Amino acid sequence: MKYRTLGQGLEVSAIGIGCMPMIRGGNINYGGDASIDESLATIHRAIDLGVTFFDTAQIYGPFQNEELVGEAIKGRRDKLVIATKFGFKFDGNTITGVDSSPANIRSSVEGSLKRLGIDAIDLYYQHRVDPNTPIEETVGAMAELVEEGKVRFLGLSEAGPETIRRAHAVHPICALQSEYSLWERDVEKDILPVCEELGIGFVPYSPLGRGFLTGQIQSRDDLPADDWRRNDPRYSEENFGPNLKIVDAIRAVAERNGASLAQVALAWLIAQGPHVVPIPGVKRRVTMEDSVKAADLELSAADLDELDAAVPPGAAQGPRYREQGMRMVRL
Repeated sequence: MKYRTLGQGLEVSAIGIGCMPMIRGGNINYGGDASIDESLATIHRAIDLGVTFFDTAQIYGPFQNEELVGEAIKGRRDKLVIATKFGFKFDGNTITGVDSSPANIRSSVEGSLKRLGIDAIDLYYQHRVDPNTPIEETVGAMAELVEEGKVRFLGLSEAGPETIRRAHAVHPICALQSEYSLWERDVEKDILPVCEELGIGFVPYSPLGRGFLTGQIQSRDDLPADDWRRNDPRYSEENFGPNLKIVDAIRAVAERNGASLAQVALAWLIAQGPHVVPIPGVKRRVTMEDSVKAADLELSAADLDELDAAVPPGAAQGPRYREQGMRMVRL
């Protein structure tokens, strides 16, 4: 495994693991329920392969995913970078809105530490910007957790460029996590430049287009009835077919390199800058093992040019979220 450095000197594996799909009966289902035993084995195998960066969140499940990660890392915590997120309010297990108030941050971090079974969270993200709480107030409360030793580094997710600047002025931001992939390149205009200017690492989530870019999903019929992606505009009946052209472009490069489509899509992201660390979501060892090999795949300049030409910004048909989701990003 190769390693990269996010902001403030935080070293992580060049490929991280998104743990969100690893639970049963959760609130976000991709491809059916996971096997808990297989999920645990996947994390253990990833550690054996040199992966150090594992991503979860309070909202996944909710709560169950942090518990699973905590179980998986028992006795193997050393040298791992565990990232989790806060920023929502709950009524029991029901999400009722966003909340990045200092009081909710304080409550959330204690719950996450307990579920994860660790003394300190390595990278603590605000999951979504709370328009009702000034970012200065939120980051100020997060900085207190750093002072107390409960958190090591701070992160934001889906924040807009001015919010990033304001946050970073209060306390150094280590990483920004936002959606970025060959079919979602909007961050290239003004988000990535700000991160580079301020020395903030960039962590792309959904780097494989929620599985679309792997070429494994040929039609909507391949998705279970309760699959979250059936509500994804890019997976809609009208957009699915046109978006397969993006998969064809990736396949051409993959075949030339003797690589999987997932490896090419991830290697393209890694090539976008030394501070970029994608976190593909996985729940099985076979998928994880395929994805982490992308760290060793170096695409040629010709490969990168071909992909840029075939899949320019805006190539994907449809927005990346429905209206409600789009209102919560780039704030």
